[in-house]
Amino acid sequence: MAAGHKLRVMLVDDDAERLSMLEQALTAEGHSIAARLDTHADLPSAVERCQPEVIFIDVDAPGRDTLESLGQLNRQHPRPIVVFAARSDADTTRRAVQAGVSAYVVDGLNPGRLGTLLEVAIARFELHQALRHELDQARTRLADQRDIEKAKGLLMKRRGLDEAAAYGLLRRMAMDRKQRIGDFARVLITAADVL
Repeated sequence: MAAGHKLRVMLVDDDAERLSMLEQALTAEGHSIAARLDTHADLPSAVERCQPEVIFIDVDAPGRDTLESLGQLNRQHPRPIVVFAARSDADTTRRAVQAGVSAYVVDGLNPGRLGTLLEVAIARFELHQALRHELDQARTRLADQRDIEKAKGLLMKRRGLDEAAAYGLLRRMAMDRKQRIGDFARVLITAADVL
């Protein structure tokens, strides 16, 4: 998602005047409005239905329900979220960031800064997604290594092999079945547990 291209934006605000101002500023920059909602809407369902690329939320102060909804949204349908709050405190700001908010602006909405805020939110979101992907890969590698070691141990014990021979056999069996060695190790461990 590049910040320079025109985006589908979802707007969330209970104040019709602020909502219109935000919509005018975004459409003036060429972005399209995917949906206009109030803060009581089911955000995850609306995002699934409308498929916006970015979400703008303008509230006086984000409440617990709004932040929980944003956290759920971030887990189910991650995308950049920009929150404008008239007032906030350190705890609310922390919870907003934990919920996956990409940009959190306190003390009002300035239409002239929307382009810059949009770029920051997208860049921060993409960085967060890349870090999440790296973390998932690292977890998978660790799980693979743990399960490969356990599967090697099973082969060493049951077939009387040394470590190198057990690894070679495990690797050949995985290749024969066109599976990743970590995935095949888990299959072998499960089969051994059943037997």
